Amino acid sequence: MAFTSVSGQELKLTLHQAIEIALAENPTIKVADKEIALKEIADTEAWQALLPEANATATIQHTLLAAEMNLGGNKFKMGRDNTNTAALSGTVSIPLFAPAVYQNMRLTKEDIALAQEKARGSRLDLINQVTKAFYQMLLAQDSYKVMQASYNTSKENYDIVKAKFDVGKVSEYDKISAEVQMRSMNSSLVSTETGLTLAELQLKVLMGIDPTMKVSIDDRLENYESGLRLPTLSTPEGEIEGNSSLRQIDMNRGMIERALKIQRTNFMPTVAFVLTGQYQSLYNPNWSVWDYSWSPSASFTISVNVPLFRASNWTKLKTTKLQLLQLDDNRLNTQRQLTMAVESYKQNMAASIAQTESNKEAVRQADKAVSIAAKRYEVGRGTILELNQSEVALTSAKLTYNQSIYDYLVAKASLDYTLGREDY
Repeated sequence: MAFTSVSGQELKLTLHQAIEIALAENPTIKVADKEIALKEIADTEAWQALLPEANATATIQHTLLAAEMNLGGNKFKMGRDNTNTAALSGTVSIPLFAPAVYQNMRLTKEDIALAQEKARGSRLDLINQVTKAFYQMLLAQDSYKVMQASYNTSKENYDIVKAKFDVGKVSEYDKISAEVQMRSMNSSLVSTETGLTLAELQLKVLMGIDPTMKVSIDDRLENYESGLRLPTLSTPEGEIEGNSSLRQIDMNRGMIERALKIQRTNFMPTVAFVLTGQYQSLYNPNWSVWDYSWSPSASFTISVNVPLFRASNWTKLKTTKLQLLQLDDNRLNTQRQLTMAVESYKQNMAASIAQTESNKEAVRQADKAVSIAAKRYEVGRGTILELNQSEVALTSAKLTYNQSIYDYLVAKASLDYTLGREDY
């Protein structure tokens, strides 16, 4: 497994490692792989229909009273009373011309391809979910660090203000304001910690690992800022060629067309060769089979079955043709929705890039404002309210900055999934 163990129970993950573990451990992928194996077995069964079929039969018949035939007053027995007739027979049947079997063999090949595409779709969906869960945990982790720093700063301010209040240098209002600010940051810190725990649990569930195992990400959202750029895409039709849902629709259409060809074979003749061999012993007065006198016989038959009329064959053809038309309408609707989704993700990425640039400057200005407010308060030119407001503004700016990068990464992950990209 592609991960680094720390202290035996902690995983330090990168995005690539998280996806690799998920693809190896998630039950959804295992189910999809087993579905492919089932389709391959069905493919083997399809061509086995062309192999010779052999059957053997052993019978023994005891005649209590033989039938009697009367022809113009002449009566004669058709056998002997209280005798045994034994027979050993074997039959070999070989299909010489079976058009339905030929088409079914091609159908199973297409069914395997569809199962493989469904497995690919499952992998893409899992990659998308793990990627978003990874970024969600990264956002929660960064938010926790921001709130932890804000809480530490508010606690330091409270300790300073309280010390000044104890010696009578500041008013009780300043002490209360600093304490309220500290307690407010502590409440936000606890809430953020809960969000981090839930994000970590979601990622572990998707990865298919033990929920009690500790997971951490040695990364920060700001490290992705340099990679924020708009994608270069081709025409809308070309962009979504790799989408798994669209490809599955196309494969389903091919399978329905193949089913239509199979139904048309109902109007075609079939030819089979049957070889029959038999050993028979007649009118034996005892049950000692090994003492019977056996005589062999053999024959072969070439049968041609020509379907003349079956009304349901015509209605089946009509139904299948309507299914093709339905699938065409469904594909057109899916294509339009995917094209709209791609454009939406591109717009979201562009907006996130612009917001990130603006938010980065906002963080710089807010940080400067905190320094100015702290200096003003220190020299007695500012108020505790100004200091608190500047710190809240800085915390908000940092959180918004991280959120804008996260929004870009999530939009990009959704775009990659919609385009059917398997690289990660």
